[in-house]
Amino acid sequence: MIDTVDRAGDTPEVEQPYADLGLKPDEYERIRDILGRRPTSSELAMYSVMWSEHCSYKSSKVHLRQFGEKKPETDALLVGIGENAGVVDIGDGWAVTFKVESHNHPSYVEPYQGAATGVGGIVRDILSMGARPMAVMDPLRFGPADAPDTARVLPGVVAGIGGYGNCLGLPNIGGEVVFDDSYLGNPLVNALCVGAMRHEDIHLASAKGVGNLVVLYGARTGGDGIGGVSVLASETFDDEGPAKRPSVQVGDPFMEKLLIEATLEVLKSGLVEGIQDLGGAGISCATSELASNGEGGMHVWLDRVLLRDPTLSPEEILMSESQERMCAIVTPANIDAFLEHCRKWDVEAVVIGEVNDSGRLTIDWHDERIVDVPPRTVAHEGPVYERPFHRPQWQDTLQADTSDRLERPGADGLRDTLLELVAAPNLAGKSWITDQYDRYVLGNTVLAQPEDSGMVRIDEVTGRGVAISTDCNGRFAKLDPYTGAKLALAESYRNVCATGAVPLAVTNCLNFGSPEDPEVMWQFAEATRGLADGCAELGTPVTGGNVSFYNQTGETAILPTPVVGVLGVIDDVGRRTPMQWGPDGELIYLLGDTRDEFGGSEWAHLRGHLGGLPPQVDLQRERILGEILVAGSRDGMLTAAHDVSDGGFAMTIVEMALRAGIGARLWLPDGIDPFVQLFSESAGRAVVVVPRSEELRFSEMCGARGVPAHRIGVVDSELGPDAGYTEGTQVLQFGDYFTVTLDELRAAHERPLPALFA
Repeated sequence: MIDTVDRAGDTPEVEQPYADLGLKPDEYERIRDILGRRPTSSELAMYSVMWSEHCSYKSSKVHLRQFGEKKPETDALLVGIGENAGVVDIGDGWAVTFKVESHNHPSYVEPYQGAATGVGGIVRDILSMGARPMAVMDPLRFGPADAPDTARVLPGVVAGIGGYGNCLGLPNIGGEVVFDDSYLGNPLVNALCVGAMRHEDIHLASAKGVGNLVVLYGARTGGDGIGGVSVLASETFDDEGPAKRPSVQVGDPFMEKLLIEATLEVLKSGLVEGIQDLGGAGISCATSELASNGEGGMHVWLDRVLLRDPTLSPEEILMSESQERMCAIVTPANIDAFLEHCRKWDVEAVVIGEVNDSGRLTIDWHDERIVDVPPRTVAHEGPVYERPFHRPQWQDTLQADTSDRLERPGADGLRDTLLELVAAPNLAGKSWITDQYDRYVLGNTVLAQPEDSGMVRIDEVTGRGVAISTDCNGRFAKLDPYTGAKLALAESYRNVCATGAVPLAVTNCLNFGSPEDPEVMWQFAEATRGLADGCAELGTPVTGGNVSFYNQTGETAILPTPVVGVLGVIDDVGRRTPMQWGPDGELIYLLGDTRDEFGGSEWAHLRGHLGGLPPQVDLQRERILGEILVAGSRDGMLTAAHDVSDGGFAMTIVEMALRAGIGARLWLPDGIDPFVQLFSESAGRAVVVVPRSEELRFSEMCGARGVPAHRIGVVDSELGPDAGYTEGTQVLQFGDYFTVTLDELRAAHERPLPALFA
């Protein structure tokens, strides 16, 4: 028997499985208060997915408000937080939209489809703003590289990202791969997409115009993904591991490609009044959000929805998160043209509803009313929790346990330490992964992994483009969440500047454990505060993002991982700065101050140690350093640039040399601990390469801005024979301490991941 609105009013005593759907007793009672009766089973399904942690942000809203309250003034922001993705002005009438989201739990349950549909979902977010998707990125976190479960999860995730993105024809231009014990059982699969459009092509998710039609188009609705990410991402896994395989969505990238082209065509033709993608919470989300953002009323005939499985119940149809679906608001005068464009691209479309001014969202199933709700209560007026939080009792002990107690290598151990770091899974070459992604499809990629930032050309006439970087060191955030979030922002900001782009805006994916744990909630509150303060200091507004809670197994939470993505604009991608150095004789400079800072460093991590304080962060210094990197690129003073971060100065030099295939002679000042100089992870630093003809001009620019600039080496492809090696051998000579060949470094750098996963 169908549970209708009339029946719900007549049978208040019926027990309902609200707890099984993730609702708390007080939340269920609030739904009854809103409706003045018990909800129908369909209404209960809608509220349960829309009030889930993943969809409603009920535990994070009170903290996320800081991004608006502390938002820096900027003319670049065109669309901010609250829409499917933020939009920024990059000049010449061009706008860019970008966003990062999580698909963590689904990717653990079913790695391939979980990761693939994460890519598909973020691409549709960008598409729904009216933009053509241009590129994707994937910040990834896994358990220990040699753990059996990592061997199950990582190859599937990588294959899913590559399989979906490659079939879409979108280049994958960046991201990260990090291994840590805390991610065992809770991998992080974050997906970012960037798209471009003209200003006049921006579209928003709203159902305006009484009498306009609601069109569902794309793939048919199936049983896959019922409860999907909205449920999986809103609770903690137990220790028994994956048990929710049916909840993971199944992706079809070829349908998504057709959906992209059809959508861009109907938008360009002016046939759409409002548009929304179907991701988390499916039809429940699309209808309630469109109605809530528009005239406030909508009627839906749910039995018109095209199904892959005709046995689905109304509740299942409302909750299904089947992929490759969009919802558009179309005027009656334009409906025939809209449907014709869909037929052209072999995309099924059906009118499922109509906009009205009733102030209600009503849904019928074969002429029986199964939903009658105020749409804002579903989409925007869910629970808001001020979760209790407090600083962990162990935080002081953790910070007091510094790396000073670890034995540091002497001068004769520096070479072995470098080779150890070069081969560490977190620092080793990731080409086994990135080679599975098409980085250059569409022909507009100008920088991709392992460069500091991915960069794509937006305007083929002027060469205008954007650079994007994502970063986060979860160990820094564990030691001090406030500073750790600022450090993530600083590194991402620095990476964008290193390629010659001017940072404009920020997106984020805040990955944490259970919000019901006051200590985890403190980490979240501090990291959010740090990121909001940092963005205010740097003048880069947060345009949107995602919160992913419940990333823990039992009582074990992941490292707090506030992934920060920074987007910057460059007037002409032809003047970008790569990381590989060039001709012999060019000078290598280290910019910034190096301090004895090893808390949370990769060197300490390899010794099983996490303690102390993270590196100091000075965002005003970061801003000035960024200005130097951008000006050096714009004015032709730099041949190459690379930020100093994980592994320290020595690792930066190795990566630049391996990228170029050319060696260098380096010198370390006397009287300073060479271990600190080589491996400290102090922030606010970059290595740049300067032609001799530009040295004076560059040095004066650094001096005028108060940024230390140390000449620490010279590019030298002929050093090998002088150092006792055969002709043609490329080497790095670190002062009088040691010399190492690029062949030896490359073998150590490229061997680990294929050995584990190939």
